[in-house]
Amino acid sequence: MTASSSLRRAGISGSMLILLAGCASDPAGPSTLTALPRALTDREQLVASTGNTFSFDLLRQINLDQGDSNVFISPLSASMALGMTLNGAAGATADEMRRALGFGESPQQSINEGYRGLIGLLLGLDSRTELRVANSIFYRRDFPFEQAFLETGKTYFGAEIRGLDFDAPASLTTINDWVSRSTNAKIPTIIDQIDPRDVMFLINAVYFKGTWRSRFDPRATADAPFHAIGGVSQPMKLMHQTAKLRYFETADLQAVDLHYGNSAFAMTVMLPKAGTDVNALVAALTAESWSEWTGRFAEGEVDLYLPKLRLEYERKMNDDLKALGMRLAFQDGFADFTRLSSRGRELFITYVKQKTFVDIHEEGTEAAAATVVGVGVTSMPQRSIMRVDRPFVFAIRERFSGTILFIGKIVRMPVNAS
Repeated sequence: MTASSSLRRAGISGSMLILLAGCASDPAGPSTLTALPRALTDREQLVASTGNTFSFDLLRQINLDQGDSNVFISPLSASMALGMTLNGAAGATADEMRRALGFGESPQQSINEGYRGLIGLLLGLDSRTELRVANSIFYRRDFPFEQAFLETGKTYFGAEIRGLDFDAPASLTTINDWVSRSTNAKIPTIIDQIDPRDVMFLINAVYFKGTWRSRFDPRATADAPFHAIGGVSQPMKLMHQTAKLRYFETADLQAVDLHYGNSAFAMTVMLPKAGTDVNALVAALTAESWSEWTGRFAEGEVDLYLPKLRLEYERKMNDDLKALGMRLAFQDGFADFTRLSSRGRELFITYVKQKTFVDIHEEGTEAAAATVVGVGVTSMPQRSIMRVDRPFVFAIRERFSGTILFIGKIVRMPVNAS
């Protein structure tokens, strides 16, 4: 299915989408990266491509429940936390998890090697942009876990492995301190308590800090109204710059890529034209339409207005993942985690929870995410004007592998947005 037909099915005309993939040259900045330093291996390509499919599947599913709310998630963080957990699943439980993550019938070894290779590549792409990806497995020290599972987490995900006394109050502090350190204190806590049934927490943390290649002048930032969903007008700080950017426009949509550092990473902003429903755009987003749209950018001079905002978001993803086909893993008495423990038939995923943070300002962007999987035991040229003053979708991505680090939707200005 083409992007245009996807949009029409979602109630958006085929000429609606505009992606801006841009980067005005910065004479004082780093040289521009134009390609990956090496080709992706087949296994890295597997994780990158299936990761984007999972990204849009998860965003669309969450948006069904939060059409009138802001959404900001890290599909990469959720995928890695669940990818670690997948190594402990067996039988139909593993099959469902693989399919929900987009891996189909791919061998586990290929999946593990793909995660390790892709993350290693992403971390070394841009010395001017800070990207951290950290994993950990905290487990109840007196519960019998398979050593092979723990070693796999360490070998392929670089996970910190720690056995703790889950009955001691200090264990909660230890786990949350790890998350805070791994996200530069942007996600200070990820779990509120340790239940007597909890036997393991598998956690991924992602932290991103990038400086725009073409920065916004703070003196150009001005007060302006944001036309929120439902017709409500809200105050915001609106940044402004005019620059040569990679830009795409149709009758229904505008889009732009604002590059960071050496241009390996970018923020892609997609703005439906006035009168077009942002939720229809979200419904039309697929890996295929995304690839088509991001391939249609062309450089042009853009008069860009972008909100300055700061957002914190939290989501328990159990129901979303079940809707994507991952059901058995959450079912007490039916889940099969026998590769995790000799008592694996007694184990199940109690929850998958993610917390995120994003701060978009004149200098650049800071974003963080933490995902926890809890395992429990039974019991001048022509100028285009883009004014982002209404609901929009945005993503932070690595341009060459296509990996989406964060993706979200803004329908109203969050409290303390400036």
